[in-house]
Amino acid sequence: MQLRYAFRLYPDAAQQAALARAFGCARVVFNDAVRAREDARKAGQAFLTAGELSRKLITEAKKTASRCWLGEVSAVVLQQSLRDAESAYRNFFASQRGTRKGPKLGSPRFKPRKDARQSIRFTANARWNITGSGRLNLPKIGAVKVKWSRTLPATPTSVTVIKDAAGRYFASFVIDTDPATDQARMPATDRTIGIDLTHFAVLSDGTKIDSPRFLRRAEKKLKKAQRELARKEKGSKNRAKARLKVARAHAEVADARREFHHQLSTRLISENQGIAVEDLSVKALARTKLAKSVHDAGWSSFIGMLEYKAERYGRTLVRIGRFTPTSQTCSTCGAVDGPKPLHVREWTCTACGTVHDRDHNAALNVKQAAGLAVSACGAPVRPGVILAQREETGSHGFPTGNRAA
Repeated sequence: MQLRYAFRLYPDAAQQAALARAFGCARVVFNDAVRAREDARKAGQAFLTAGELSRKLITEAKKTASRCWLGEVSAVVLQQSLRDAESAYRNFFASQRGTRKGPKLGSPRFKPRKDARQSIRFTANARWNITGSGRLNLPKIGAVKVKWSRTLPATPTSVTVIKDAAGRYFASFVIDTDPATDQARMPATDRTIGIDLTHFAVLSDGTKIDSPRFLRRAEKKLKKAQRELARKEKGSKNRAKARLKVARAHAEVADARREFHHQLSTRLISENQGIAVEDLSVKALARTKLAKSVHDAGWSSFIGMLEYKAERYGRTLVRIGRFTPTSQTCSTCGAVDGPKPLHVREWTCTACGTVHDRDHNAALNVKQAAGLAVSACGAPVRPGVILAQREETGSHGFPTGNRAA
């Protein structure tokens, strides 16, 4: 399984300038590849192959006056930028043919010069390394200071250097992990649990986990920062400073939410062999008056973390259908008592007379609908269960995506 571990970088002024050149060169090569493909399409010609693009846009372009500065950065960075353009086109064509899951994708677009997030990737043949003093030595950039929050479990296959909207730098390492070692970290258990996604989560054992409401708590600070940004003159240095202030405030909220998701998902995975969760339609909920609270909770990200951690540590994660009437069904006798408005938090079953807490009852029904059972050896068994698909993850302080736990 591939995981992604990310660590904060602290480049000095000269290294920041070198990284800015590398970001710019990678962006130019990507845009040149998109332009070449679009020109070929408009002329009714076949698309240039990856080899032809590499020769034309990198090797030959370095010899011209308009692109000679491409030689100032590592050639691997430029080649990986071409690979990103190729991948973008493959995903676009697969989406048009209907062979790619998810919403339809548009054709690749040019990357703007003032994009808030920038990145470059170094593969193993770029000869990057970690020095004896713990610095990350990158070709044509130098040895950059790294804040190591954990030890890498294996030798990385590549590293991506990222600059986020808040001006922070990160090194993201891709690691191939050993499944046996991962599963040994969390021994099998005989516990299973169902999760109802209300408050933040309500467990079938009766535990209620409230949403920390990170965005709501930071709204006053964000409002002030955004008001200051709106008052600054466009194009001024003060406006750039105000934009960074807003980005950092949003980054604090996102980091706190991500940390909460990781701690909770890791605890649930470590304590339970089988986990059942409802297949929540977050997009539909985001179109209601609860939209801000739904986005603040971040349920999609949380379920994604449960998926990849379940696969990594040999647990079973089961999603039940979103139309299963978990809030209408009595978990004691199975009678369906009909829909109830949201303000009804407790109800009595008309068939057996059991008094139910709405959310706890729903969590029990989620677990029962998943049909989780435990074998004599402690492993969950359920016909037709497929472990969650692989997810690429990150680590502490990473601004985007998931983190390894």
